[in-house]
Formats: sequence, structure tokens, C-alpha cells
Amino acid sequence: MSPMSAALSTETIFDADLVRRYDRPGPRYTSYPTAVQFHAGFGAADYEAAARASNGPGAKPLSIYMHVPFCESPCFYCGCNKIITRDHGRARPYLDHLKLEIERQGALFDRGRLVDQLHFGGGTPTFLSDAELAEVLEHVGRHFTLRSDPDREYSIEIDPRTVSVARLDVLSKLGLNRVSLGVQDFDPEVQDAVNRVQSVEDTLALIRRARELPIDSVSIDLIYGLPRQSRASFAKTLDIVIAARPDRIAAYSYAHLPHLFKPQRQIKQADLITPAEKLGLLGLTVETLTGAGYVYIGMDHFALPTDELVRAQADGTLQRNFQGYSTRAECDLVALGVSSISKVGDTYAQNSKALPEYYKRINDGGLAIERGVKLDAEDRLRRDVIQQLMCATRLDFAGIDRRHGIRFEEHFAAELERLKPLEADDLVRQEGRALRITARGRLLMRNVAMVFDAHLPKVAPVADQPRFSRVV
Repeated sequence: MSPMSAALSTETIFDADLVRRYDRPGPRYTSYPTAVQFHAGFGAADYEAAARASNGPGAKPLSIYMHVPFCESPCFYCGCNKIITRDHGRARPYLDHLKLEIERQGALFDRGRLVDQLHFGGGTPTFLSDAELAEVLEHVGRHFTLRSDPDREYSIEIDPRTVSVARLDVLSKLGLNRVSLGVQDFDPEVQDAVNRVQSVEDTLALIRRARELPIDSVSIDLIYGLPRQSRASFAKTLDIVIAARPDRIAAYSYAHLPHLFKPQRQIKQADLITPAEKLGLLGLTVETLTGAGYVYIGMDHFALPTDELVRAQADGTLQRNFQGYSTRAECDLVALGVSSISKVGDTYAQNSKALPEYYKRINDGGLAIERGVKLDAEDRLRRDVIQQLMCATRLDFAGIDRRHGIRFEEHFAAELERLKPLEADDLVRQEGRALRITARGRLLMRNVAMVFDAHLPKVAPVADQPRFSRVV
């Protein structure tokens, strides 16, 4: 693979022994501090103050996330916040409350702030009917300033089992110009084990139709490490996906945490694959996708060289948020719906996770915020460091010094000492006044970032169960 710039190489080396030794639980750093540090002492008033303070000269554009929690059936691997129901009538009260939240959130932000990004996530956003999706978008447009030009990034997660080719046309006409299709695995045995039976042809038909519509980006979600997976079966899935040539591929590691996620208790113990087999699937995924011309962005994400994620990584505007890697780091994120997490200014704010409590907070006349955190100067500094490592794979000390008024080597003397074993294993290198994650370290960037996480040593396990997924 060719370098994106002199400072950034996309080369990735899968070293099985190294990955095996460093495979341990740790944060995914979709925020810093992570959600474990969110607390009930931060409430709606704190968020409202941050939102209003974010207006005025130099105000950032906005990104909107809307969570639709409903699914018709459970996928046993899933750890998302969701409600299983075949009663589509349950969408009506949810939309009524969501619209009230949209109004109250919209009142906090200047209308001159354009919504550069918008994303429907879930659950299954396409649980909503076309008319309901249109209703939500129309309401958002009343209270925020939506864009209609090609530079917008307005996306929706699609369960191909719920969307026909004709319906994809409707979604495009609503202004959604990016789609993410859940696949996970095309193998029938694996699909049966995780309760997600899905047609290859129907999925590929959607991708073909998307190419004919004004849809700028198609993404596919895969999961390695699922029950009954094998190297041979997953290789076939990868071949099918590569032949369809989506712009992005997210290949997630299956984290078996049945103590946290009730649906995973439906998975038979005998169907689980061994850690060694899962490690082999990671190696297969990295080598197959990069060999097919995809650029490894980091963590779970791969993209074609022409994709915005690759360009954002090269020009320094890539970010980590609660949807994974995303472009446009300059946006404030306004999250709507049950369990969703906003990032505005130096705050994170999470809505109630339980639907009854979400409804109650909205009915009481306020926002649905249940907990959050306001970053102090040290949090902001460490967030900057971790974001640079996770997104750019390179950390320039002088830039950190300038932005935070410190001398990096003095402030992080203990962390630089703790990095020495990782340097010895060639995960990271200090090059003058900079750190660079190596080709061998790119699959283990979470381990590098953890060195700079001041909160991590304070996170106690719950009943000796891990609070985070494993690196692999």
C-alpha cells in the first residue's frame, strides 16, 4: 500500500504472536474519558450550558445522531441498545417523544450552524416506515439547518432483510446519501447460530442499486469470531464482499460478554470458536482486505483509497466517536433518542438507556440526559493525545505543547517510561519529538492509547468480569 503522506503510512503487519501477547480488555476510545466515567452528577443543565456556549463566533457545524432502538428479532451476537418487537405501532410514541427532543435540542443551537452530518443508527432504523423516516427528517429540518448539497454526509444503517431495492430509492429521495449494510457473515451455518438469516443476492442487489442512485458511499459491516465461523467459510464471505466493492468495510471483533448482553446467552457454548481460531480470522481479514486494495484505517475500519475516511486520516480531520471512525472532527455531535451520546464542546452527555425513563424525562418537559461528564484541562489534553494516536497513528509533541501549554516529555515522563516495553516489541517508536505507531502496532493501537489513559487504573471490574471488550 502506498503512503498517504510523508507522516502517515498505511502499511499494516499482522504479527500473530505479538497480537496474542497484547490481547487484553481495553477501551475502544470512542470517547475520552470513556463512558465508564460518565456520572449522574452531570445533567441536562450542564449540557444546556455547554450547548449555548458553543454558539457565537467560530461556532462549529453540527453532526446529528438519531437512535432507533427497535428490531423485529434478536441477533444473538448484538450488544446494542435495542428493543425486540414485531409491533410497529410502538414506533409512534417513540417518534412523538423524539420530535419533542428535537425541538428542545434545536432551541439550544444557532440556526446558522449547518448540519454537515446526520446518521440514523440502531437497533434497526429501517424498522421505521418510509413515511415515519420522512416525518422525522422533516421535523429535524424545522429545528436545525439541514444541507441539500453534495458535501453533506447523511447516512442510515440498513438491515437488508427489511429493505427492498424499491425502498432504497425512497431513502435516497429523502436525502440520505450514505448507507451502511449489516452483513456480519454470509455463511448459512453462522447465520443460523446467531439468528440472522440473510440472503446474499438480496444484499448484493441493494449494493448494485445504490451505485445507480445518488448514494455516495456504501459500507458493509462484518464480524469475525462468531460461533461456527471457520477460516474457509469467512474467506468466502470476504470474497463476496470484496467483489461487491463497497467503499468501506467495518470488520468488528465479536466480544462474547453474556454477563453484559443477554442475547448472547442464546449462543451455544459448543458453537464458540477458540481464541486461536479467532486470531487466525483477524489475520485473514487484514491480509485479504489490504491485499484487495483496501486501506486499513485503524481498529475495525477499512476503506478504498478514494474514500473520505482515507483523506480525513491524511489531512488530520479523522475522529473517533460513538459510531467508530468518522470524518469531520470539527463538528459538535447532537445525539437524539434513547441511550444516545452527545459530544458538545468539552462535554459528553448520555440520554436515558431505558425507554420508560427516556419517555418520563421528555414528558417532564426537559431533555432526556441521564448522565455525562465535563472534561477538565487534563482530560482535554489526554483526549487530544489519544485521538491523535487512534486517528493519525502519529503524535507530534510540539503540537501538543502548543495546544495545551505543556512540555510533553515532562508532563508524560511516566507514560513514556511505560511505553518502553511496547517500543521494544516494535508497536511504537519515538522519532525525535514524535511518537509513531508502527506497521506492527497498528492492530494494537488501543494498547498504545491505554498508556495515556489516566482513568483506566481506577476502573474496577464488576464481579471480576471485564468492563471492556478484548483487543482481538
